[in-house]
Amino acid sequence: MYRQIVSTPPTLDQSGRVVGPRGLRTRTRLLDALATLLRERSVREIRVADIASRVGTSPATFYQYFQDVSEATLRLAERAAEEMPGIVARIAWPWEGEQALVTARALVTAFVEHWDAHRAVLRLRDLASEEGDRRFQKLRRQSLYPVLEALTRSIEAQGRGADELHPRAAAAAVAAILERLAANRAELEPMGVTREDLIETTARIVHQIVTGRRAP
Repeated sequence: MYRQIVSTPPTLDQSGRVVGPRGLRTRTRLLDALATLLRERSVREIRVADIASRVGTSPATFYQYFQDVSEATLRLAERAAEEMPGIVARIAWPWEGEQALVTARALVTAFVEHWDAHRAVLRLRDLASEEGDRRFQKLRRQSLYPVLEALTRSIEAQGRGADELHPRAAAAAVAAILERLAANRAELEPMGVTREDLIETTARIVHQIVTGRRAP
């Protein structure tokens, strides 16, 4: 069996030139600075000069790598999306017997950790997508499509066919639950819902949708 090796395309600057190791480090520092600023204030309040100042460089350096703050935010969202294969891998864990709840917990935990790490960027991604920005719409689809496909396969493997529910529709419902609850976790804390409560309750909901059984 031959394994297809997919090479990562080189990173280009705004002039179309390949960015070297030193430039990649600068680019990463700029993205890290933007990520920090997004946790502190609205994206509309962030200027290129603010980002450049955080890393001790000039706005001109920022413009070598990014057209504007919006494009840099898109690159941050792309970087966050690189974690999705690890999340999808958990869906392929067993959904039989007592292991099914372990799988559901691992999946929900991975989603919560993903959102906790990238909340500001992911919210901007979703907002821009809902407002019609096709770049962010495409990225969001690319991020969630593997989740939907993996969930659909797992639901089908449990024998939950058209007579009971539509596997793809059920997968979409699970994905929506995971994304919305992970996104709004912090807002639930003042209501007495702890992180552990959210993970356990959501895991049991996911378990029942995927398997058709109540968790033990």
